[in-house]
Amino acid sequence: MSKKGLDKFYNLVESFENLPSIGKKSALRLAYHIVYENSYSGLKLAHSIENAITSIQKCTVCNSMSEHEICDICLDEDRAKDKLCIVQSAKDIFNIEDSKQYNGLYFVLEHLDEENLDRLKLIIKSNKTINILFAITPSLANDAFILYIEDRLKEFNIKFTKIAQGVPTGVSLENVDILSLSKAIKCSVDI
Repeated sequence: MSKKGLDKFYNLVESFENLPSIGKKSALRLAYHIVYENSYSGLKLAHSIENAITSIQKCTVCNSMSEHEICDICLDEDRAKDKLCIVQSAKDIFNIEDSKQYNGLYFVLEHLDEENLDRLKLIIKSNKTINILFAITPSLANDAFILYIEDRLKEFNIKFTKIAQGVPTGVSLENVDILSLSKAIKCSVDI
């Protein structure tokens, strides 16, 4: 099919292609669906996108996503104020919350700069934080990131932990990279 005369349709396809993990075929399928098969869902999607973009902001306390100045998690009186989970992206909070295994507060630390570190220290002081959990993707660079933060927070009496690392469930050892395997063995009980 010629692109001539379908500029708006192909602009829509291109917009979908710019999204993470959407290839050309998926973008074409999505565009066709919302233009021809279910235009109502397309209009609803456009409205939802506009509402989200104009309404979502960063929480002024933890840097997470919020529709208000302070997010619901920071305002929740039932959360353990002395626990703090540091993540590098607000979207990581969704996964942790879905696990229903953590009931503390969060701090999104996308960039290591003085302003963010000062805000982190302020949160630690005001909440009397005693436990910090780093929920950060394992890598050598992120290990250095964690060590740097621990060093900058050494003035506080804090216990630092990281999310468990190692061998995923259902994966045979021959398919596990050497770094993950070595971390799993290191974290295991002494043999």
